[in-house]
Amino acid sequence: MPSLAEIQAKFGAEIDESSFRDNRRIVVPSAKIYEILSWLKDGGFNMLVDVTAVDYLEYPEATDRFHVIYSLLNMDSGERLIVKTPLNLPELELPTVTTLWMGADWMEREVYDMYGIVFAGHPDLRRILMPDEFTAYPLRKDYPRKGFGERHNFPVITRAES
Repeated sequence: MPSLAEIQAKFGAEIDESSFRDNRRIVVPSAKIYEILSWLKDGGFNMLVDVTAVDYLEYPEATDRFHVIYSLLNMDSGERLIVKTPLNLPELELPTVTTLWMGADWMEREVYDMYGIVFAGHPDLRRILMPDEFTAYPLRKDYPRKGFGERHNFPVITRAES
């Protein structure tokens, strides 16, 4: 696994590192996320385990609204690495990593559907969980628990009698 000094020497000093329960995490600027993920894949992190996001809207110590989180695994050594990148409104866009890992396809669609984060260059970026007519992003912290009243706009689907 590359050390923080190696990563900073190659990509710049603005990369930060932390550890939690034996999981190493690095935080990288969004402008360098694709370049770093590509380098990590070439360096042995050949499996993308997950792509998700977190909304830090009501966290007092948070400086950024969103983080997109990539969980990587080196299948040869068993090492795991969490790569986080911050995003803020109104520019919620990152390059897709489907060109590196095809498995990112539906994971990026889910992040788009739930948080509204756009993955530029994605081959089929459309809603995957919510109806196409849905205009909000339900996992954002500013989305009300009971919704915006959009449920009455959708047709009622009933189970057929057997």
